[in-house]
Amino acid sequence: MTVMHTTAAPLTDCTTGTAPGPVADAEAAPAPADLCSAPPPRHPRPEGQDRYTISEVVAFTGLSAHTLRWYERIGLMSHIDRSHTGQRRYSNRDLDWLDLVGKLRLTGMPVADMVRYAELVRAGEDTYAERCALLEATRRDVLARITELRDTLAVLDRKISFYADESRVHRAESAR
Repeated sequence: MTVMHTTAAPLTDCTTGTAPGPVADAEAAPAPADLCSAPPPRHPRPEGQDRYTISEVVAFTGLSAHTLRWYERIGLMSHIDRSHTGQRRYSNRDLDWLDLVGKLRLTGMPVADMVRYAELVRAGEDTYAERCALLEATRRDVLARITELRDTLAVLDRKISFYADESRVHRAESAR
């Protein structure tokens, strides 16, 4: 299993090789930088180290030890190596996978779909089309939620503008 960091690049449909359509084109427009919406900085991993205890992974990821064990139990994590004393030993690859799982959680992807995705990854390259289809469906759901949130934001902006204008009128009348 290889997990790679993604960069903004033109998206194509897995089945047709074409751009997904007008919704994606609207999403491609550059958005103003919002420092408040930036993800928190990742916990730095020690240089040259590739074996971590569960407590170190808890510190790196913010996940609880219980959650990490649960991920392993339900098949969301592949086999985690153990030390000679039976302690879990996570690798950088495991941390990369947990980073991806965190992103999938943020999309609202159901745990069952995340487990299915993990199973497909473990099954190998023959599952690329099925993995892509699962991610495309999740992407469509995320875009729909973004649209809903933008509509909600527009309502809030109108209300804020209304109250700001009314407040200015009220202050102006009070100053007379």
